[in-house]
Amino acid sequence: MPWSAADIPDQSGRLALITGANSGLGLETARALLARGASVILACRSPERAERARQQLLPDARDGAAIDLLELDLAHLASVRAAACQLQDRYGRLDLLINNAGVMGLPRSLTRDGFERQFGINHLGHFALTLALLPLLRGQPDARVVTVTSGAQYFGSISFDDLQGERRYDRWQAYGQSKLANVMFALELQQRLDAEAAGVTSLAAHPGVARTNLQPASVAASGSWAEALAYRLMTPLFQSAAQGALPQLHAATAPGVRRAGHYAPDQMGGMRGWPTEARVAPAARDPEQRRRLWQVSEELCAAA
Repeated sequence: MPWSAADIPDQSGRLALITGANSGLGLETARALLARGASVILACRSPERAERARQQLLPDARDGAAIDLLELDLAHLASVRAAACQLQDRYGRLDLLINNAGVMGLPRSLTRDGFERQFGINHLGHFALTLALLPLLRGQPDARVVTVTSGAQYFGSISFDDLQGERRYDRWQAYGQSKLANVMFALELQQRLDAEAAGVTSLAAHPGVARTNLQPASVAASGSWAEALAYRLMTPLFQSAAQGALPQLHAATAPGVRRAGHYAPDQMGGMRGWPTEARVAPAARDPEQRRRLWQVSEELCAAA
């Protein structure tokens, strides 16, 4: 039988933080965890959208499950640091971190810290957030970090000589780079956690082709009629956001997941279906490149 949200074990007493939880995959992930008793922190850039999501989710929360809001702008590392401090002050612990938020296929622009926006939000923001929250995860039973990537990882490469796309920028190459970086980070994080016996599991997941606000935002930003047409033609392939959220929910909750495991849909080459363990991009399996990305990420975050 395929794994579904009905198979999520009881989450009573667990505290989960989900980035980008006001819509799409993040919203559906929050809904499923609340229904199983977890308390969920919606970490979002817009407090207004986060509050609307909270109101929408309240009927799904099981007795004992709470919904909290945390303002978080992954495009501004000062906001990331402030959010981590607030979480420390409010709770002093965390059981589950789901690095879900992201942007896709944008024309070149910069974060407030001067990073190319897709690399800065999708990778560096979550890199900094995870490291800041690790002290809250250490020592918690079955603590997990789930980093959400996409199928674009398989076409991505890390342009170490031009990470910010200053010399040459292609918005889809930049997206693929950021999604490959997500997987490389998840694998390298597990290796480092194991080296210090931290007792935290790092995993990666991708949703396949799921209907969220990423695709319309990307088409609108491009202004391309060809992309708009392609999006309409692909519409029958898209699965719901709730279905697309299953791989990250499986990684976050299923018993017996493999440390540094990567989960994705099981049909049509990972485009849709039910969660299963899937191969990562070959480039992500190079430990030297993973260590290099980690070092560069640390340096960039420290300088911001």
